[in-house]
Amino acid sequence: MFLSTVRICNALQRYCGVFSGLKVLKFDAYFREDVPISTEEHYRIRQVNIYYYLEDDSMSIIEPIVENSGMPQGKLIKRQRLAKNDVGDHYHWKDLNRGINITIYGRTFRIVDCDRFTQVFLESQGIELNPPEKMVLDPYTELRKQPVRKYVTPSDFDQLKQFLTYDKQVLRFYAIWDDTDSMFGECRTYIIHYYLMDDTVEIREVHVRNDGRDPFPLLMNRQHMPKVLAENAKNFPQCVLEISDQEVLEWYTAKDFIVGKPLTILGRTFFIYDCDPFTRQYYKEKFGISDLPRIDVSKQEPPPVKQELPPYNGYGLVEDSAQNCFALIPKAPKKDVIKMLINDNKVLRYLAALESPIPEDKDRRFIFSYFLATDMISIFEPPVRNSGIIGGKYLGRTKVVKPLSTADNPVYYGPDDFFIGAVIDVFGHRFTILDIDEYVVKYMESNAAQYSPEALSSIQNHFRKQGAPGPELENKQAKEDASVQELEALIETIQKQLKDHSCKDNIRETFQVYDKEATGYVDKETFFKVCESLHVPVDDSLTKELIRMCSHDEGKISYYNFVRAFSN
Repeated sequence: MFLSTVRICNALQRYCGVFSGLKVLKFDAYFREDVPISTEEHYRIRQVNIYYYLEDDSMSIIEPIVENSGMPQGKLIKRQRLAKNDVGDHYHWKDLNRGINITIYGRTFRIVDCDRFTQVFLESQGIELNPPEKMVLDPYTELRKQPVRKYVTPSDFDQLKQFLTYDKQVLRFYAIWDDTDSMFGECRTYIIHYYLMDDTVEIREVHVRNDGRDPFPLLMNRQHMPKVLAENAKNFPQCVLEISDQEVLEWYTAKDFIVGKPLTILGRTFFIYDCDPFTRQYYKEKFGISDLPRIDVSKQEPPPVKQELPPYNGYGLVEDSAQNCFALIPKAPKKDVIKMLINDNKVLRYLAALESPIPEDKDRRFIFSYFLATDMISIFEPPVRNSGIIGGKYLGRTKVVKPLSTADNPVYYGPDDFFIGAVIDVFGHRFTILDIDEYVVKYMESNAAQYSPEALSSIQNHFRKQGAPGPELENKQAKEDASVQELEALIETIQKQLKDHSCKDNIRETFQVYDKEATGYVDKETFFKVCESLHVPVDDSLTKELIRMCSHDEGKISYYNFVRAFSN
C-alpha cells in the first residue's frame, strides 16, 4: 500500500513538471506615481498585471495600454527573476497574495486580486488567500470623464461699445530697452502698440540693415498685460497657462503709457521716449496731457581706448612681437612694398674686422651685406684654409638694433651708419669697417645728402691713402691659392683679351641673383650655368686658370674676382 502511494506521487510530480511551463499566475495590482509638475493632479494611479511563470519562477509586469494617455505603457518589467531583498533572495509564488504590497526596483505595487486559475492553484498548495480588494481608480481620469462645467460671469462693462468706438485706433509708442549693464547687453529699440478696442498690448522689434539678427517681427504677441499680480499668483506658471482676473489685481491701461517714464513688461524695463501724433492728440483729449516732447536717447560713443603694448620680451623683432597684441591670430607686419620694388637686389657690402682681445680673432675678416629693400644685415666670414676657424654664414638676415636704443622704441642700423672706421655693435660683438666695394661708393655719391660729413671724409681719406679709385673686398680670398700679383696680372690679361665681350655689363647682377645670402660664393654647378647663359668663354686657358684660383675646397667659387676680369 505504501509503495503504490509513492508511485502515484512521483507520477503526479512528473505530470506537473511537464505541464508547469503552461501555468502562469496572474495578479491585478496598481502603483501610485507622484506628479510634481501639474496643478490639476498631485499623483496618478497606474493599473498593472503581474504575471508569475511557474516554469522558471520568473515574473513580468505589464500595464494595459490606454490610447492617447501620453505615457509610455505596455511592458514595464520584462520577464525575469525579481530580487526580493538585498540578501539575494527572489520572489516565489508563495510570497504573492491578495491585499499585500510588494516592492520591485524601488516601486511599491499593491496586489488587489487574482484570476480564477491563480486562486485555485494557491488554495491547492495550502495558501490562505486574503479577501480581494477593490481596484483604486485614477482621480484625474475620473475627473476627465465628467462633463466640463462652463462659467459665465456677468459684466457691467460694455465691451461691444468699446469695440465699436475704438475699433482700428491704436496708440503707438517708441521705446528702448537698455541692457548694457549686463554682459554682452545692448540698447535695442522697440515699438509698443496699445489697442484701444480691447486694451491689449503688442511689442514689435525694430530691425536695421545688417544688424545681425533674424527678422522676427514681434517680441511680444498681442495680449493683455498684467500690472499688479495677486499675492497667491506670483508663482503662477504664466509661461504655460493664461492668467485670468483672479490672479491679477490691475491691468495695464492707456494712462500707464507716458512719454518719459519707464515701463516694466514681463520683466523688461522699457523707456518710452516718443509717440506718434495720433497718440499725442488722444492724450490731450482724454487725459488733458498736452506736453509730450520727444526725448533724445542717443548715446555718444565713448572715446577709443588707447592700446598700450606690453614691454618687449626680447624674442624676435619688435614689430613681429607687437602683432600678437593686435589680433588673436597674428599677421606679418606690413612692408613698404614701394621701397622693396625700388631697392630690389640692391646690396651694400663692407669689409669689417672683429674687435676682440683674443689673438686668433685679429686676422678674421667679415663681409657685411646691407639689403636696402628690407634694411636687414647679414654677415659672412670667408673661409681661410688652416686658420682653425670654420667660415661661412656668421649672421642671417635680420635687423640689428643700435646699442643705445630702448626695447620699446628700437632704432636700427641704416646705410648712413656704415662708413670706413665706423664701429658696428652686433648683439654685443663690435666690428670695425675696413673697406667698401664699388657699389657702395656709387650709392654714397648719389645719396650724399643722407650721409654725414664724417662718413664722406672717411671715404676720401681711404681712397687717398690707397691711391686707387675703387677698392675691392675680395682680394684676400685667394691668398692661399696664388699670390696677389699673379691674380692681378691674370685679371688684367683677361680684361685686355675680352674687353669687347657682351656679358661684361650684367655678369655681376646675374651672380647676385643666385647668391641669395650675399656671401660672394656660388656652387660650381650654378657658376657654370651662369657662364653658359652669358656666353662666358670658360674653355679658354686663362679663364680656366682664373676659375681655379677663385675655387675653394668646399665646392664653391668666389665670383668677386672672377667678375673683375670682365669689367673695366
